[in-house]
Amino acid sequence: MREGSAPNFCPPTEEGITLTFQDEKGDQIDLEFLGLILHEGRRYGFFFPVTEDSPACSSGEIILLEVTELDEDGQPAAFELVEDQAIAQEVYEDFKQAAKDLYDFE
Repeated sequence: MREGSAPNFCPPTEEGITLTFQDEKGDQIDLEFLGLILHEGRRYGFFFPVTEDSPACSSGEIILLEVTELDEDGQPAAFELVEDQAIAQEVYEDFKQAAKDLYDFE
């Protein structure tokens, strides 16, 4: 099992976990799960977009989604895009610190 370097970070249990989401237009997008950060009582998931032409980590783009619903086991069941740039920046800084041993940030 992979381990992060902060108590507010939950890394993926294995590399390459990909989830499929549907955007507001109804299009499906595949995202590789990078980890979950707990920030001020909320949960935020970090993801890389994945396509056949662009494997994970190739674009350098990270998508931040807030967990809006948990299933009966307490696992994330629904997400929303974080649109508040100030919150996104705070949470991203937490993620960079917590995941510094797992990912390279430039």
